[in-house]
Amino acid sequence: MNAITLIGIDIGKHTFHVHGQDAKGHAVLRRQFNRTHLLRALANLPACTVVMESCAGAHWLARQIQALGHSVKLIAPQYVKPFVQGNKNDFRDAQAICEAASRPSMRFVAIKTVEQQTLSATHRLRDALVSQRTVAINQVHGFLLEFGIALPATKTALQRLPGVIDDPALPLRLRAVLLRLHAHIQSLTQEIQAIEAELVAQVKADDAGQRLLSIPGIGPITASALAANAGDASQFRSGRDFAASLGLVPRQYSTGGRANLLGISKRGNKHVRRLLVQGARAVMQHAERRTDGLGVWIRQLLQRRHSNVVACALANKLARIAWAVLTKHSCYAARPAMS
Repeated sequence: MNAITLIGIDIGKHTFHVHGQDAKGHAVLRRQFNRTHLLRALANLPACTVVMESCAGAHWLARQIQALGHSVKLIAPQYVKPFVQGNKNDFRDAQAICEAASRPSMRFVAIKTVEQQTLSATHRLRDALVSQRTVAINQVHGFLLEFGIALPATKTALQRLPGVIDDPALPLRLRAVLLRLHAHIQSLTQEIQAIEAELVAQVKADDAGQRLLSIPGIGPITASALAANAGDASQFRSGRDFAASLGLVPRQYSTGGRANLLGISKRGNKHVRRLLVQGARAVMQHAERRTDGLGVWIRQLLQRRHSNVVACALANKLARIAWAVLTKHSCYAARPAMS
């Protein structure tokens, strides 16, 4: 059997389909393994390049295979799909992964560390709790509105809820339901605050997090999310590539030599993108007070474009600045306005 140079693995929950090929692209390995036997089989193979789709469990498995001496690469699933030949099955998926990895222009996903994955899981938990709290708050507003009580759509309105519940016009059983919802909201708020305190403490102890905090519009939560998503950002060639990975560049639909730019592509991590846009809006609210080049740029852009467009453009700029801060190991320094 010819020497295996490239292995594609189609990842499943319990089974893994492996396709191996030699330097000429000829198939020399085609086997199915369970989770127990996969690493054992790879340990008995000579060092080669192993490629997988970037999906659930891929980063953990990549670190395990790297420890065996293999070179591991991850590919985004949307780049593998065009290379599937004929009808789809698991072995052809593994073969398509090898075909995609053989392209010289293929882009790969950086393998996340244990710390990055843990930090990312913490952010997903916080995001889920915030969503649950929003659902509970909306239920309170909806239930009260059914009985003619309209609370303002503000956070402070919930502070009036205990007094509203004591309204004798409300049925006793509805009061019990509202009290349960109020207790649930308070419990969720406490959990969210505990997670945020943990994230703030992690950012304070991290050098990259402290440097990210020097950027306008980036607070502890955004800095923590950027550190979890980008790491040291060295896998991106430029700040534009990093902003594009977050979906903050225009989506293009061009043909016949005519360029047609649409809205932002919205690719990548939507949680980080949302945080950057929110930070950009915070900077825009106080743009009049800024005397540096960034403030002048924001004010001039607001005179020509809608505030939503400016927010996305500023979020793009913040992402590029974050890339420069992470890759150059420096802090953000505001540039003076051009006279």
